[in-house]
Amino acid sequence: MIDLLWIILTPLVGALLIAATGRSPNVRETVTLLTAVATFAQVVPLTPDVLDGARPALEILPVMPGVPLALQVEPLGMLFALIASFLWIVASLYSIGYMRGNKEHHQTRFYVCFALAIAFTLGIAFSGNLFTLFLFYEALTLSTYPLVTHKGDRASMKAGRVYLGILLSTSIGLLLIGILWTYSITGRLDFVPGGIMEGKIDGPMVGLLLFLFMYGIGKAAMMPIHRWLPAAMVAPTPVSALLHAVAVVKAGVFTVVKVIVYIFGIDLLARTSSAHWLLYVSGATVIIASVVALQQDNLKRRLAYSTISQLSYVILAAAILTPISVVGAALHIAAHAFGKITLFFAAGSIYTAAHKTNVSQLDGIGRRMPWTMAAFTIGSLSMIGVPPTAGFLSKWYMLSGAMSAQAWFAVGVLILSTLLNAGYFLPIVYAAFLKPEKTKEDEHGGGHEQDGNHGHRSHDHDHGEAPLPIVIALCITALGTIALFFLPGLPLELAQDLVGGTP
Repeated sequence: MIDLLWIILTPLVGALLIAATGRSPNVRETVTLLTAVATFAQVVPLTPDVLDGARPALEILPVMPGVPLALQVEPLGMLFALIASFLWIVASLYSIGYMRGNKEHHQTRFYVCFALAIAFTLGIAFSGNLFTLFLFYEALTLSTYPLVTHKGDRASMKAGRVYLGILLSTSIGLLLIGILWTYSITGRLDFVPGGIMEGKIDGPMVGLLLFLFMYGIGKAAMMPIHRWLPAAMVAPTPVSALLHAVAVVKAGVFTVVKVIVYIFGIDLLARTSSAHWLLYVSGATVIIASVVALQQDNLKRRLAYSTISQLSYVILAAAILTPISVVGAALHIAAHAFGKITLFFAAGSIYTAAHKTNVSQLDGIGRRMPWTMAAFTIGSLSMIGVPPTAGFLSKWYMLSGAMSAQAWFAVGVLILSTLLNAGYFLPIVYAAFLKPEKTKEDEHGGGHEQDGNHGHRSHDHDHGEAPLPIVIALCITALGTIALFFLPGLPLELAQDLVGGTP
């Protein structure tokens, strides 16, 4: 289907048009929004066919025997593409308010790189085999590097080196080796329900190959290769939202789930003891990252370590190796996308309106910014897993899968981490709405940490909400977080199709 190629080409063409209209901000941003809408409008019509069992595919170019450059849409890719293309619209709206409100430099470059990143994200979502996925995976890393280093100062450039160094070294040094090994023993790299490894590999070699894949997918940020993610928090908040909710980390956990389901197969991994290490490493990452998040005063760093923890929820759920837990993993990709982008949108809103970056500065801010902090509350509840938010639904499936498999370690991790999530989110909500606002004399520091701004700015106690595009965007994603709880039909059906129907 040539339509698949056009879906990926649309944001690439949009990037060229954005660059060409850079001298006129209004035209440039109109092009950005129209390109995002056009991309989403092309993704949506694929959904009914995929739900009916069709797998639209396109072979672009033969590369080696049995391995073409190819696109194919399966349920998990369909879900990922819907999330990424929809949130691009909302993130573009948010970016207009943020970039203008903070008078950011290099705005045209920002929008161009954002469009490129979405194009490569959709390429990952629609990859028909590991070779195609690897190419788009690397392209995504390179296209987001200018976003991480957007400010151009020493801290940003250092963060960019960490970002690029870890992601490229893991993908080339581990993931590529895993892909080549897979091809050598199977003669194929395509994604097949049930996996392609059956009868081809067994014993300790399964665990070793799984290690190459899991740690080669550095974007999943499993400890100890997670450092790139908090380092990247020096970037502007829309970039953080892109990294944490729309593209980069989602590409990581999406690839993890796809490799487990379509390359190894959950049955092979379940009966191979050498593969069980993944459950314990991902569970440890969930807990350790949550504990570290508790200690962070900078809001974006707290959210960054929360992301590391939440990503390993997806890996943990997939590593439980039951159909119902894999459904939970797929649902959490969607739940985390909407919840975490809401939290980063709120952090950027607070910075834009009040120039505050630290948790300790947020006492009473809910009375000045009720819309922002209401959205932050919804995002927090979803990360904790409280109804009526999407995070409750995905955690329910994870916990059900863990209990059905008698994976008591995973059960313990889910319970303990939920308490830790509450420990680092609820005090922020409490302080914002129920504590008195601090005076200027009470406040010290902040105002320029971990954000792509330009220079120290004094605190403003006469502020209200952030610019309207920011507030509209964060309200949309907060409502989406609730809507996924009450109307989970589409993501749930796609998640169930991933494992062959209702678990």
